[in-house]
Amino acid sequence: MELLVAVMVGVMVAASVHLMLARNVLRFIFGLILISNAANLTIFVSGRLTAESPPLIPEGADAPVGQVANALPQALVLTAIVIGFGLFAFALTLVYRTYQTLGTLNSDEMRLAEPRTEDRS
Repeated sequence: MELLVAVMVGVMVAASVHLMLARNVLRFIFGLILISNAANLTIFVSGRLTAESPPLIPEGADAPVGQVANALPQALVLTAIVIGFGLFAFALTLVYRTYQTLGTLNSDEMRLAEPRTEDRS
């Protein structure tokens, strides 16, 4: 099972790098989100995929009884999902505002601060 997830993470990273190398800024954002999801999946799998019971501590005990799932990767991934969603919303707002201002999503045509080389005297 972990081999299948490792292959899936590899495919997700390859697809995200392909998207991030495109000239379109919106594709870059989607690649960034995809690589974030691949990293989340990697962290989640680091806790091992087992069919153990949830990490609940019975009343009156100091530690869980028996084998339990690791809760730390789950908590880290949950936090990363929330942060990733905030990053996506902020970046999507920036891309939308950039498109309104410049009229393009092509990164080569976004030259507001620097003129083209043939325009210089």
